[in-house]
Amino acid sequence: MVPTSRLAALATLGLLPAVVAIAWPPAVWAAVAFDLALLAAALVDLRRCPRARALEARREVEEVVSAGAQNRARLVVENLSERPISGTLADAPPPTADAARFRHPFSLPPRGRVELTYLFNPAARGDHHFGDLHLRVRGPWGLAQRQYRYAAAKRVKAYPDLNALARDALALARPEEETGLARLRRSLGEGREFESLREYIPGDDVRVIDWKATAKRQKPIARQYEPERNQTVMLLLDCGRHMVSRIGERTKLDHAVDAALRLARISLDRGDQIGLCAFGSKVSAYLPPKRGRQHLRALVDQLYPLQPELVESDYDEAFGLVASRIKRRSLLVTFTDLLDEDSSRSVLNRTLHVRARHLPLVVAVADSALLGPARAVPTDPETAYTRAAARRIVRERERTIARLRDAGAHVVNAPATELCAAVINEYLEIKGRGLL
Repeated sequence: MVPTSRLAALATLGLLPAVVAIAWPPAVWAAVAFDLALLAAALVDLRRCPRARALEARREVEEVVSAGAQNRARLVVENLSERPISGTLADAPPPTADAARFRHPFSLPPRGRVELTYLFNPAARGDHHFGDLHLRVRGPWGLAQRQYRYAAAKRVKAYPDLNALARDALALARPEEETGLARLRRSLGEGREFESLREYIPGDDVRVIDWKATAKRQKPIARQYEPERNQTVMLLLDCGRHMVSRIGERTKLDHAVDAALRLARISLDRGDQIGLCAFGSKVSAYLPPKRGRQHLRALVDQLYPLQPELVESDYDEAFGLVASRIKRRSLLVTFTDLLDEDSSRSVLNRTLHVRARHLPLVVAVADSALLGPARAVPTDPETAYTRAAARRIVRERERTIARLRDAGAHVVNAPATELCAAVINEYLEIKGRGLL
C-alpha cells in the first residue's frame, strides 16, 4: 500500500479529537474511531485498486540515439479494463543522461490509451541503459495506491550526433559560405585531374592559363582542375592516456572522434576510401578502407563505444598493423596529443618509419586553457610556478611539432573548438596540392 496525499490530509484531521482529548478525555474515543474508520476505508480502497493485469505499459525509444542532443522517449499506457483508471507513470532513464519530466500523471477511460513523451540527452557516446517502468494506480476513493513494475529495461546506443555531422560536413564542404567553424578556401586551380575550361579570374596562378584556348577565344582562359579521387585515408585514433583529459565537459577523445567523423564524411563525398584503426595498449578497432556512404555507418559503429583509458598507447602495434595491411600510398591521420617530448617520441619514430610509403598527418588536440597561464604575469609564488609549468609544456609541444614537420609530417595543432575545420582544411590542402 502506498498512501496518498488525500489520506494524509484526512489523517491530519483525525488529530483534532486527540487535541480535544487533552482537555476532555472522552474525546479520545472519537479519535480512535475516526482513525479506525479511515484505516478501514483505505484498506477497502486498496482492495479496489486496479490490478497489474488491468494495465499495459511500454516504452518506445530508438535503439540508436544521438549523444549531446535531445532525443525523444515515448511512454504508452493502455487500460485493458472496463473501468476508469488514474495514476502516475515513472520511467527510469539512464543515469548517464540528462532527462526531465519522466514522471507523468494519467487518467484513462475504460479501454483507453494515452501516450506520454519526454526528452533525454545522453552525456557521452557509448551504451546507455533504461530501467523498468513504474506505475502507481489509485483506488476509486483516492485514499490508497498500488505500485507495479513493468519490465522495460533496454540498452540504447548513443552515437555522435549524426544530424549535426551531416550539417557540419555539408557546410564545411561549401567553400563559398562562411560557417561557424571556419571558412574553407579552395582555389579553382587546385588538383591534378583536368575538369574543364573557364574564364581566367584575376588572382589565378598564371600557370593555369591555357594559351591555345586563350588565343582561340581572344580572352584569357584557365584550366580547371579537381583533386584526384579513390585515394586512401586511414584514421588512427589514440585512445590511451593522452586523450583522457577533459576540455570543458568532454574528453579530448570525444573531440577527436567528432573531427574524424567529419573528415570521413568529407573524404567519402570526394570519392576517397576511409579506414580506421583505434588503439590504446592494444588495437581495439580496425576497419579496412572502403568507399561509399554506407561505409560511414560502419565507421560510426566502430567509433561510438570508444572510451579513453589510463594506459600507455602502443603506437608500434597500431602503425605496424596499418603498414602491414595498407600497401597503397595513403594519408595516415593520427589523432593524439603531444604532451611532451618523451611521450611523443613514439609518434615521431613511427612517423619517420612510415613517411617513405605514406603521408603522415598528426592531429593534436590543443588545450587552450594552457595559453592563459603561460602568458599570465605572476603575482605570487603559486602563479609563478603555474606559469613556468605551462610555458614548459607549451615549449615542449612546439619543439615536438617542429620535429614532426622536419621529419616530413603534416601537423594540425588546434583547440577543440577549431579542430574539425582545421583538419578538413589540411585534408583539402593536401588533396588540392596532389601530395598523395
